[in-house]
Amino acid sequence: MKPDFEQRLSKLRQRMSAEGKQALLVFSLDNLRYLANYSGEAAYGIVTMDQLFLITDYRFIEQAEEECFDCQIICRNRDQQSLGQAIRQVLDEKHITSLLFEAGHITLQTWSGIAPELAGIACTASSGVVEELRKIKDAWEIAQIRKAAAIADQALHDCMPLLCIGVSERDFALELEYRMQKLGSEGLSFPSIVGFGPRSALPHCIPSAETLSEGDLIVVDFGAVVNGYRSDMTRSFVAGKANTQQRNIYHVVQQAQQAALDSLHAGQLATITSSAASKVIQTSEFAAYTSTGLGHGVGIQLHEQPFISPVCQDIFQANYVVTIEPGIYIPGYGGVRIEDDVVVLADGYSFISQAPKIFELEI
Repeated sequence: MKPDFEQRLSKLRQRMSAEGKQALLVFSLDNLRYLANYSGEAAYGIVTMDQLFLITDYRFIEQAEEECFDCQIICRNRDQQSLGQAIRQVLDEKHITSLLFEAGHITLQTWSGIAPELAGIACTASSGVVEELRKIKDAWEIAQIRKAAAIADQALHDCMPLLCIGVSERDFALELEYRMQKLGSEGLSFPSIVGFGPRSALPHCIPSAETLSEGDLIVVDFGAVVNGYRSDMTRSFVAGKANTQQRNIYHVVQQAQQAALDSLHAGQLATITSSAASKVIQTSEFAAYTSTGLGHGVGIQLHEQPFISPVCQDIFQANYVVTIEPGIYIPGYGGVRIEDDVVVLADGYSFISQAPKIFELEI
Protein backbone atom coordinates (compact mmCIF):
# COMPACT_ATOMS: atom_id res chain seq x y z
CA MET A 1 0.00 0.00 0.00
CA LYS A 2 1.29 3.46 -0.94
CA PRO A 3 -0.02 7.00 -0.48
CA ASP A 4 -2.19 8.11 -3.40
CA PHE A 5 -0.64 11.47 -4.24
CA GLU A 6 -2.28 11.52 -7.67
CA GLN A 7 -5.72 11.35 -6.10
CA ARG A 8 -4.87 14.09 -3.59
CA LEU A 9 -3.66 16.43 -6.32
CA SER A 10 -6.66 15.63 -8.50
CA LYS A 11 -9.05 16.62 -5.70
CA LEU A 12 -7.09 19.78 -5.04
CA ARG A 13 -7.20 20.78 -8.70
CA GLN A 14 -10.95 20.30 -8.71
CA ARG A 15 -11.15 22.79 -5.83
CA MET A 16 -8.86 25.23 -7.64
CA SER A 17 -10.95 24.97 -10.80
CA ALA A 18 -14.16 25.55 -8.84
CA GLU A 19 -12.67 28.81 -7.57
CA GLY A 20 -11.56 29.81 -11.05
CA LYS A 21 -7.83 29.76 -10.24
CA GLN A 22 -4.98 28.30 -12.25
CA ALA A 23 -2.53 27.66 -9.42
CA LEU A 24 -2.06 27.44 -5.65
CA LEU A 25 0.98 28.70 -3.73
CA VAL A 26 1.63 26.29 -0.85
CA PHE A 27 3.53 27.65 2.14
CA SER A 28 2.60 25.00 4.73
CA LEU A 29 5.24 22.30 5.15
CA ASP A 30 2.51 19.96 6.45
CA ASN A 31 0.57 20.48 3.23
CA LEU A 32 3.71 19.83 1.19
CA ARG A 33 4.10 16.57 3.09
CA TYR A 34 0.52 15.69 2.17
CA LEU A 35 0.80 16.65 -1.50
CA ALA A 36 4.36 15.65 -2.37
CA ASN A 37 5.82 13.58 0.52
CA TYR A 38 8.38 16.30 1.32
CA SER A 39 9.48 16.16 4.97
CA GLY A 40 12.21 18.81 4.99
CA GLU A 41 12.29 22.53 5.64
CA ALA A 42 12.64 25.78 3.66
CA ALA A 43 10.39 24.77 0.77
CA TYR A 44 7.46 26.26 -1.12
CA GLY A 45 5.05 24.62 -3.52
CA ILE A 46 3.24 25.70 -6.65
CA VAL A 47 0.39 23.48 -7.80
CA THR A 48 -0.82 24.11 -11.35
CA MET A 49 -3.45 22.20 -13.28
CA ASP A 50 -0.89 19.76 -14.66
CA GLN A 51 2.24 20.04 -12.55
CA LEU A 52 3.61 20.35 -9.01
CA PHE A 53 6.69 22.44 -8.38
CA LEU A 54 8.74 22.52 -5.20
CA ILE A 55 11.18 25.40 -4.63
CA THR A 56 13.95 24.83 -2.09
CA ASP A 57 17.72 25.43 -1.83
CA TYR A 58 20.96 23.48 -1.81
CA ARG A 59 20.47 22.30 1.80
CA PHE A 60 17.40 20.22 0.95
CA ILE A 61 17.64 19.55 -2.78
CA GLU A 62 18.89 15.97 -2.43
CA GLN A 63 16.26 15.16 0.18
CA ALA A 64 13.54 16.63 -2.02
CA GLU A 65 14.69 14.62 -5.02
CA GLU A 66 14.63 11.42 -2.96
CA GLU A 67 11.27 12.00 -1.29
CA CYS A 68 9.00 13.91 -3.62
CA PHE A 69 6.35 12.28 -5.76
CA ASP A 70 5.90 13.44 -9.38
CA CYS A 71 7.28 16.85 -8.59
CA GLN A 72 9.59 19.26 -10.43
CA ILE A 73 12.28 20.33 -7.95
CA ILE A 74 13.72 23.81 -8.28
CA CYS A 75 16.95 24.67 -6.47
CA ARG A 76 16.95 28.40 -5.78
CA ASN A 77 20.22 30.24 -5.28
CA ARG A 78 19.23 32.43 -2.34
CA ASP A 79 22.10 34.87 -2.99
CA GLN A 80 21.08 35.55 -6.57
CA GLN A 81 17.32 35.01 -6.71
CA SER A 82 14.59 36.10 -4.32
CA LEU A 83 11.72 33.78 -3.44
CA GLY A 84 9.34 36.10 -5.28
CA GLN A 85 11.47 35.95 -8.41
CA ALA A 86 11.62 32.14 -8.27
CA ILE A 87 7.84 31.94 -7.91
CA ARG A 88 7.29 34.43 -10.74
CA GLN A 89 9.56 32.47 -13.05
CA VAL A 90 7.44 29.35 -12.63
CA LEU A 91 4.18 31.25 -13.02
CA ASP A 92 5.38 32.90 -16.22
CA GLU A 93 6.55 29.56 -17.67
CA LYS A 94 3.08 28.12 -17.01
CA HIS A 95 1.27 31.27 -18.19
CA ILE A 96 -0.47 31.67 -14.83
CA THR A 97 -2.57 34.82 -14.46
CA SER A 98 -4.65 33.92 -11.37
CA LEU A 99 -3.74 32.02 -8.25
CA LEU A 100 -4.63 31.21 -4.67
CA PHE A 101 -2.09 31.51 -1.87
CA GLU A 102 -2.12 30.05 1.64
CA ALA A 103 -2.55 33.25 3.62
CA GLY A 104 -2.66 31.45 6.95
CA HIS A 105 0.80 29.95 6.50
CA ILE A 106 2.88 32.98 5.58
CA THR A 107 3.92 36.02 7.56
CA LEU A 108 3.05 39.51 6.40
CA GLN A 109 6.77 40.25 6.16
CA THR A 110 7.43 37.32 3.82
CA TRP A 111 4.38 38.06 1.68
CA SER A 112 5.43 41.71 1.43
CA GLY A 113 8.67 40.51 -0.15
CA ILE A 114 6.90 38.21 -2.62
CA ALA A 115 3.90 40.32 -3.65
CA PRO A 116 5.76 42.97 -5.72
CA GLU A 117 7.12 40.21 -7.95
CA LEU A 118 3.57 39.04 -8.70
CA ALA A 119 2.38 42.30 -10.29
CA GLY A 120 -0.25 41.63 -12.94
CA ILE A 121 -1.25 38.26 -11.47
CA ALA A 122 -4.60 38.06 -9.68
CA CYS A 123 -3.70 36.74 -6.21
CA THR A 124 -6.45 35.58 -3.84
CA ALA A 125 -5.80 34.83 -0.20
CA SER A 126 -7.12 31.40 0.70
CA SER A 127 -7.44 29.43 3.91
CA GLY A 128 -7.86 25.72 4.49
CA VAL A 129 -8.05 24.48 0.89
CA VAL A 130 -5.63 21.59 1.45
CA GLU A 131 -6.61 21.16 5.11
CA GLU A 132 -10.20 20.50 4.03
CA LEU A 133 -8.98 17.63 1.85
CA ARG A 134 -6.83 16.28 4.67
CA LYS A 135 -9.85 15.70 6.92
CA ILE A 136 -10.75 12.49 5.08
CA LYS A 137 -7.90 10.01 5.43
CA ASP A 138 -7.12 7.38 2.82
CA ALA A 139 -6.32 3.78 3.73
CA TRP A 140 -2.56 4.42 3.76
CA GLU A 141 -2.91 7.38 6.12
CA ILE A 142 -5.08 5.43 8.54
CA ALA A 143 -2.54 2.60 8.49
CA GLN A 144 0.24 5.01 9.51
CA ILE A 145 -1.81 6.42 12.38
CA ARG A 146 -2.58 2.88 13.52
CA LYS A 147 1.15 2.08 13.51
CA ALA A 148 1.89 5.20 15.54
CA ALA A 149 -0.85 4.34 18.02
CA ALA A 150 0.44 0.77 18.33
CA ILE A 151 3.88 2.12 19.26
CA ALA A 152 2.32 4.36 21.90
CA ASP A 153 0.22 1.47 23.24
CA GLN A 154 3.29 -0.74 23.58
CA ALA A 155 5.43 1.99 25.11
CA LEU A 156 2.85 2.66 27.82
CA HIS A 157 2.57 -1.07 28.53
CA ASP A 158 6.36 -1.34 28.85
CA CYS A 159 6.61 1.72 31.13
CA MET A 160 3.71 0.98 33.48
CA PRO A 161 5.99 -0.70 36.08
CA LEU A 162 7.76 2.67 36.42
CA LEU A 163 4.60 4.32 37.76
CA CYS A 164 5.54 3.68 41.36
CA ILE A 165 5.76 5.80 44.48
CA GLY A 166 8.62 8.31 44.24
CA VAL A 167 8.95 8.46 40.44
CA SER A 168 8.91 12.02 39.10
CA GLU A 169 6.67 13.28 36.32
CA ARG A 170 9.73 14.21 34.30
CA ASP A 171 11.45 10.84 34.68
CA PHE A 172 8.35 8.93 33.69
CA ALA A 173 7.80 11.18 30.66
CA LEU A 174 11.41 10.75 29.55
CA GLU A 175 11.25 6.97 29.85
CA LEU A 176 7.96 6.88 27.93
CA GLU A 177 9.35 9.08 25.17
CA TYR A 178 12.57 7.05 24.98
CA ARG A 179 10.59 3.84 24.73
CA MET A 180 8.39 5.14 21.91
CA GLN A 181 11.44 6.12 19.89
CA LYS A 182 13.16 2.79 20.57
CA LEU A 183 10.02 1.14 19.20
CA GLY A 184 10.28 3.15 15.98
CA SER A 185 8.59 6.49 16.55
CA GLU A 186 10.00 9.39 14.49
CA GLY A 187 10.41 11.73 17.41
CA LEU A 188 7.33 12.71 19.42
CA SER A 189 3.82 13.53 18.33
CA PHE A 190 4.06 16.33 20.92
CA PRO A 191 5.88 16.89 24.24
CA SER A 192 4.35 14.36 26.60
CA ILE A 193 1.94 15.56 29.28
CA VAL A 194 2.36 13.91 32.69
CA GLY A 195 0.74 15.24 35.86
CA PHE A 196 0.54 13.75 39.36
CA GLY A 197 -1.79 14.69 42.21
CA PRO A 198 -3.18 18.24 41.99
CA ARG A 199 -1.05 18.84 38.87
CA SER A 200 -3.18 16.30 36.98
CA ALA A 201 -5.80 19.07 36.87
CA LEU A 202 -3.58 21.00 34.43
CA PRO A 203 -4.86 19.86 31.00
CA HIS A 204 -1.42 20.46 29.42
CA CYS A 205 0.78 19.78 32.42
CA ILE A 206 4.50 20.15 31.68
CA PRO A 207 6.32 17.27 33.45
CA SER A 208 8.18 18.49 36.53
CA ALA A 209 10.24 17.11 39.39
CA GLU A 210 7.00 16.43 41.31
CA THR A 211 7.00 12.83 42.56
CA LEU A 212 4.18 10.33 42.78
CA SER A 213 2.54 9.72 46.14
CA GLU A 214 0.02 7.08 47.11
CA GLY A 215 -3.52 8.19 46.29
CA ASP A 216 -2.46 10.63 43.58
CA LEU A 217 -4.47 11.01 40.41
CA ILE A 218 -2.26 10.59 37.31
CA VAL A 219 -2.80 11.91 33.78
CA VAL A 220 -0.54 10.72 30.92
CA ASP A 221 -1.12 12.20 27.43
CA PHE A 222 1.34 11.28 24.67
CA GLY A 223 1.78 10.07 21.10
CA ALA A 224 4.12 8.59 18.51
CA VAL A 225 4.85 9.42 14.85
CA VAL A 226 5.13 7.10 11.82
CA ASN A 227 5.80 8.44 8.31
CA GLY A 228 4.81 11.89 9.52
CA TYR A 229 1.45 10.76 10.97
CA ARG A 230 0.70 11.18 14.66
CA SER A 231 -1.20 9.44 17.40
CA ASP A 232 -2.68 11.04 20.52
CA MET A 233 -3.87 9.15 23.60
CA THR A 234 -4.56 9.92 27.25
CA ARG A 235 -4.90 7.50 30.10
CA SER A 236 -5.72 8.40 33.71
CA PHE A 237 -4.87 6.42 36.81
CA VAL A 238 -4.85 6.59 40.57
CA ALA A 239 -1.83 5.40 42.57
CA GLY A 240 -3.42 2.69 44.66
CA LYS A 241 -7.05 2.42 45.71
CA ALA A 242 -9.34 5.20 44.54
CA ASN A 243 -11.45 7.09 47.02
CA THR A 244 -15.14 7.72 46.35
CA GLN A 245 -14.59 11.12 44.70
CA GLN A 246 -11.83 9.85 42.42
CA ARG A 247 -13.93 6.87 41.40
CA ASN A 248 -16.90 9.12 40.66
CA ILE A 249 -14.79 11.48 38.53
CA TYR A 250 -13.40 8.62 36.50
CA HIS A 251 -16.82 7.05 36.05
CA VAL A 252 -18.35 10.30 34.77
CA VAL A 253 -15.52 10.87 32.27
CA GLN A 254 -15.79 7.27 31.10
CA GLN A 255 -19.54 7.66 30.61
CA ALA A 256 -19.06 10.95 28.76
CA GLN A 257 -16.61 9.40 26.34
CA GLN A 258 -18.89 6.44 25.70
CA ALA A 259 -21.87 8.72 25.12
CA ALA A 260 -19.89 10.64 22.50
CA LEU A 261 -18.72 7.43 20.84
CA ASP A 262 -22.26 6.02 20.79
CA SER A 263 -23.38 9.08 18.79
CA LEU A 264 -20.44 9.01 16.37
CA HIS A 265 -20.96 7.98 12.75
CA ALA A 266 -20.68 9.40 9.25
CA GLY A 267 -23.38 11.99 8.63
CA GLN A 268 -23.59 13.02 12.28
CA LEU A 269 -23.28 16.67 13.27
CA ALA A 270 -20.20 17.34 15.40
CA THR A 271 -22.36 19.45 17.71
CA ILE A 272 -24.50 16.41 18.55
CA THR A 273 -21.49 14.30 19.47
CA SER A 274 -20.13 17.19 21.54
CA SER A 275 -23.48 17.58 23.27
CA ALA A 276 -23.71 13.86 24.07
CA ALA A 277 -20.53 14.03 26.15
CA SER A 278 -21.39 17.40 27.63
CA LYS A 279 -24.78 16.25 28.91
CA VAL A 280 -23.17 13.50 30.98
CA ILE A 281 -20.74 15.87 32.68
CA GLN A 282 -23.18 18.79 33.01
CA THR A 283 -25.68 16.62 34.87
CA SER A 284 -22.99 15.42 37.28
CA GLU A 285 -21.57 17.07 40.38
CA PHE A 286 -18.51 18.03 38.33
CA ALA A 287 -20.25 20.32 35.82
CA ALA A 288 -18.12 23.30 36.79
CA TYR A 289 -14.83 21.48 36.16
CA THR A 290 -14.83 20.63 32.47
CA SER A 291 -14.09 22.31 29.12
CA THR A 292 -16.14 22.71 25.95
CA GLY A 293 -13.67 21.03 23.58
CA LEU A 294 -14.30 17.31 23.09
CA GLY A 295 -11.66 16.40 20.52
CA HIS A 296 -10.03 17.14 17.18
CA GLY A 297 -8.82 15.61 13.97
CA VAL A 298 -5.36 14.06 13.98
CA GLY A 299 -3.01 13.17 11.14
CA ILE A 300 0.08 14.94 9.81
CA GLN A 301 -0.63 17.57 12.45
CA LEU A 302 -1.54 16.79 16.03
CA HIS A 303 -4.52 19.15 15.90
CA GLU A 304 -6.36 19.10 12.58
CA GLN A 305 -9.88 19.86 11.46
CA PRO A 306 -12.50 19.17 12.66
CA PHE A 307 -12.32 20.68 16.15
CA ILE A 308 -15.22 19.05 17.99
CA SER A 309 -17.03 21.55 20.18
CA PRO A 310 -20.50 23.03 20.76
CA VAL A 311 -19.91 25.46 17.87
CA CYS A 312 -18.36 23.07 15.33
CA GLN A 313 -20.58 22.99 12.24
CA ASP A 314 -18.81 20.02 10.68
CA ILE A 315 -20.64 16.87 9.64
CA PHE A 316 -18.56 13.75 10.26
CA GLN A 317 -17.61 11.79 7.16
CA ALA A 318 -16.31 8.26 6.80
CA ASN A 319 -12.54 8.03 7.37
CA TYR A 320 -12.23 11.09 9.52
CA VAL A 321 -9.70 10.28 12.26
CA VAL A 322 -10.56 12.14 15.45
CA THR A 323 -9.83 12.14 19.16
CA ILE A 324 -12.61 11.82 21.72
CA GLU A 325 -11.23 13.18 25.00
CA PRO A 326 -13.61 14.46 27.67
CA GLY A 327 -12.05 15.49 30.96
CA ILE A 328 -12.74 16.82 34.44
CA TYR A 329 -10.17 19.12 36.03
CA ILE A 330 -10.59 20.25 39.66
CA PRO A 331 -8.00 22.90 40.64
CA GLY A 332 -5.97 21.95 43.67
CA TYR A 333 -7.33 18.41 43.65
CA GLY A 334 -6.65 16.65 40.37
CA GLY A 335 -8.04 15.68 37.00
CA VAL A 336 -9.07 12.81 34.78
CA ARG A 337 -9.04 12.68 30.99
CA ILE A 338 -9.65 9.65 28.77
CA GLU A 339 -8.67 10.04 25.12
CA ASP A 340 -8.72 7.68 22.18
CA ASP A 341 -8.06 8.03 18.45
CA VAL A 342 -10.93 6.63 16.39
CA VAL A 343 -11.83 6.28 12.71
CA VAL A 344 -15.33 7.43 11.80
CA LEU A 345 -17.27 4.75 9.91
CA ALA A 346 -20.56 4.77 8.04
CA ASP A 347 -22.29 3.10 10.97
CA GLY A 348 -20.09 4.05 13.93
CA TYR A 349 -16.40 4.10 14.69
CA SER A 350 -13.31 1.95 15.07
CA PHE A 351 -10.75 2.37 17.84
CA ILE A 352 -7.19 3.13 16.75
CA SER A 353 -5.65 3.43 20.23
CA GLN A 354 -5.91 0.12 22.06
CA ALA A 355 -4.25 0.60 25.47
CA PRO A 356 -6.46 -0.79 28.25
CA LYS A 357 -8.29 1.63 30.53
CA ILE A 358 -7.13 0.57 33.98
CA PHE A 359 -7.78 3.15 36.69
CA GLU A 360 -6.47 1.75 39.98
CA LEU A 361 -2.77 0.85 39.98
CA GLU A 362 -1.30 -1.73 42.30
CA ILE A 363 1.28 0.17 44.34
